[in-house]
Amino acid sequence: MTNPRFVNRETELDLLASRFERDTAELIVVYGRRRLGKSALVREAIQGRDDAIYWQATEETSDAQLANFVDTASETFPVLDDIQRDWEALLRALGRQNAIVVLDEFPYLVESDDALPSKIQRVWDMHLEDTDITLVLVGSSISIMEDKVLSGGSPLYGRRTGTVDLPPLDLVDAQQLYPDDDPDSVIQTWGVFGGTPYYLQALTPSASLGENIQSHILSEHGILHNEPEFLLRTEFGIREPQTYYTILRAIATGKRAANEIADFAGVDSNTLGAYLSKLRRLRLVARDIPVTANPNATRKSRYRLKEPLFQFWFRYVYGQQGKLVQLGDDAYDQLVEPTFTDYMGTMFEQVCQNALPSLIPKTYHGIGYWWHQQHELDVVGLASDGTLVAGECKYTTRQMTEGDLHDLERSAAQIRWSPPNDTDLEYHYCCFCRSGFSDDLQQAAANRDDVSLFTPEDIVGCP
Repeated sequence: MTNPRFVNRETELDLLASRFERDTAELIVVYGRRRLGKSALVREAIQGRDDAIYWQATEETSDAQLANFVDTASETFPVLDDIQRDWEALLRALGRQNAIVVLDEFPYLVESDDALPSKIQRVWDMHLEDTDITLVLVGSSISIMEDKVLSGGSPLYGRRTGTVDLPPLDLVDAQQLYPDDDPDSVIQTWGVFGGTPYYLQALTPSASLGENIQSHILSEHGILHNEPEFLLRTEFGIREPQTYYTILRAIATGKRAANEIADFAGVDSNTLGAYLSKLRRLRLVARDIPVTANPNATRKSRYRLKEPLFQFWFRYVYGQQGKLVQLGDDAYDQLVEPTFTDYMGTMFEQVCQNALPSLIPKTYHGIGYWWHQQHELDVVGLASDGTLVAGECKYTTRQMTEGDLHDLERSAAQIRWSPPNDTDLEYHYCCFCRSGFSDDLQQAAANRDDVSLFTPEDIVGCP
């Protein structure tokens, strides 16, 4: 499989291109977790333009940053050589040129000059609003971008004209960067490396998934061996991360309820919320509630790791470095392979939830998990036409049978949901299985129009 240089991001590229062509001043914020390709996105957007400046800040003094910016920007706009080394004066001059100015790693600028957002706000209000300048602020530090640029207390609040909150690639796009195009291998690769471009570019195209895991994650010399620890300490500013590590490990090993996490981590349940809140803000942890519940009213919560690499790392690497060194090249076979199918169970549920709108095309008000007492469903979609789509996922070597369908129907009957606009409630049942379906289940599905069966081939092949 040949890896393309740049994958998808058409929506984001279209947004940026349209804003570049407007005859108005534009202040666009591009942010999101590191490694997602924000820099590549903005560079792609301005490629071939002669009115654009791309400059990436560094962790230097404000004077050094200004000098470096002028050196870069004056290559496109020589007039800047004669401008005072001051952000307000420089931006005002670029406004007169109707320039496109991309300031990457904007948090580095703020860290060296905390007044910079106020300076930009002042020159924006007094001079730039009447120009055709496009100012693009790019940053990976979510906390700084939200506090200093996006929040109501920021000097730049209300000036922003566009936002790109860059997500990971979805499976359909990410698989273009995967070494193997076999559907089950694609799902497994997503379950470990996800849709983060930096991680996918590290993959060795000629190697199997197990070999890539061994060489890039498990090996102490692997490029991703310390990636989660590096991000937690540097990118997310967690200087004393032991408690966070233990919470993340608890979730990765199946402790999803708050009381389970608190017991595992030895954290008082009253203080756990603050840790989880920060991890959620950093896009590392997601809170799941029953899809039919009101998020502001329900006390039912489960937590999961959003980034597959973190899920894998905290299950198989964190706390086991000594064992990994001892096992050497046999680490994957000895430590991962025996339980990898079990690991993939929850990852497969996420894949199926994400694929549901393509597999059963409808307008959904919500897609997620549902549970109540002893009943639990892996996939539930609430459609605007009154259809409740209920699904069960099995990532095992066993085929699903008609008995599994009956269990699915019994659990779905326990869901209390009133369709919108007084439409009639209808049910549609989905069975997702790695290993296919028994003859009796296939016959039942053939005789009914409210049952669908999906294998990895169907899931990976959906547009």
